[in-house]
Amino acid sequence: MPIRRVITHQIDFSALRKELDLPTEFPADARAEAEQAAAATYSAGRVDRTELPFVTIDPPGSMDLDQAMCLEPRPGGGYRVHYAIADVAAFVRPDGPLKAETWRRGETVYLPDGRIPLHPTVLSEGAASLLPDQVRPAVVWSIDLDSSGATGDVRVERATVRSRARLDYPSVQRDVDGGGGAEPIALLPELGALLIERGLARGAINLPIPAQEVEPADGGGWRLVLVGPEPVENFNAQISLLTGMAAAQLMVTGRVGLLRTMPAPPPGAFDSLRAAAASLGIDWPDGASPGRVIGSVNPADPRGAAFLDQAGELMRGAGYTAFDGELPELTTQAAVAAPYAHVTAPLRRLADRYATEVCLALFAGVDIPDWVRAALPQLPGVMAGTDQRASAATRGAIDLTEAVLLADRVGEHFEAAVLDIEPGHGGKPPRAVVAIDEPAVRARCAGDSFTAGTRIGVVLTEADPTTRVVRFQKA
Repeated sequence: MPIRRVITHQIDFSALRKELDLPTEFPADARAEAEQAAAATYSAGRVDRTELPFVTIDPPGSMDLDQAMCLEPRPGGGYRVHYAIADVAAFVRPDGPLKAETWRRGETVYLPDGRIPLHPTVLSEGAASLLPDQVRPAVVWSIDLDSSGATGDVRVERATVRSRARLDYPSVQRDVDGGGGAEPIALLPELGALLIERGLARGAINLPIPAQEVEPADGGGWRLVLVGPEPVENFNAQISLLTGMAAAQLMVTGRVGLLRTMPAPPPGAFDSLRAAAASLGIDWPDGASPGRVIGSVNPADPRGAAFLDQAGELMRGAGYTAFDGELPELTTQAAVAAPYAHVTAPLRRLADRYATEVCLALFAGVDIPDWVRAALPQLPGVMAGTDQRASAATRGAIDLTEAVLLADRVGEHFEAAVLDIEPGHGGKPPRAVVAIDEPAVRARCAGDSFTAGTRIGVVLTEADPTTRVVRFQKA
């Protein structure tokens, strides 16, 4: 839920769009293909799963609905997860102009003044989206779990589905807090908590760091929001992780596919993190895994925030790994602590479309389509570039908002938490990364000495909207 909101002025994000060369309108031929695809029907050759009471859970107002779920108890104990994913490949020809444009875009990019979608909205917010009370083509994963949450049988198939409702995280959380919840997802808190515990037991790591977001303010302008995930959002993410791990296992067994990988932290990294915990007064019980300790920390406490900043250094090097015939040296995603693949967001991410097609073919025991196999080696490079651009857009929007918000406050004193220390070199003094409380801004701070996890006084020395730079000096 939102922790703090600070309203700021009118902000023009167009320069950021131009700087990052973000796409604008779709080419006419790509739009025409999308409109033609949106008008077609897609029931032939599909299993009818419209009897399953799927629902979607997304941020409020979302229309690009990739996933819908239906959770059932299994006779004798355990769970059955039905997870419907938008079947984007049904709408995009393997060699058409829309395919070419989606490869240029790579993924949906989100900016405060509007998203730059991967697909035309006639598909992403229309015919391909799992909107309620609409029969839609989907790829349905059915995953059986025992009472401990261990995965059993997995099935993946093309189907038609009909979502019953478009739910959002705040309303679902209110229902859960009140002891209720819609029947198709009544098991979500129980199953989500069970899957989180299984992840911690195998060494998974989840950083509970509140995210900065820029949102429209009532009456105009923009507000800087510091947001922590609702518990139900974490539970929902576990269903996606479960599906991604099932997909990865299919591909590893079949020795062909596209994995989302991340190397393990370098030797000694956990020892350094344990030392950081001791210096910050963070309790690390004997035998506790890094994931359990990280998950127990309060990010609102300066010491906890500094510890989580250090823990973030463990999560480096994520990327995509394609393989065909020989397994790659690295098949796991260190934060998940298991092989993992992206298959659950094809409306917003290019790679998911192709990884899903591999899984469908492997499960059915048929040849992988040539257009999919030929694309696999190219996808890691394409996704690396688009990931970088999307991250730059997000960071740039926040930096710009911070600079506009503080532009008329240069010279003011603030209280700040020291999150990290950058050692000096080449005769330059050390710098720190600090976070002030109001507004919720992180920036570099100059000074002669710092101690991570402490609170200090700082002076704002620079806030330039043109360069999107904010700087502090230790008081």
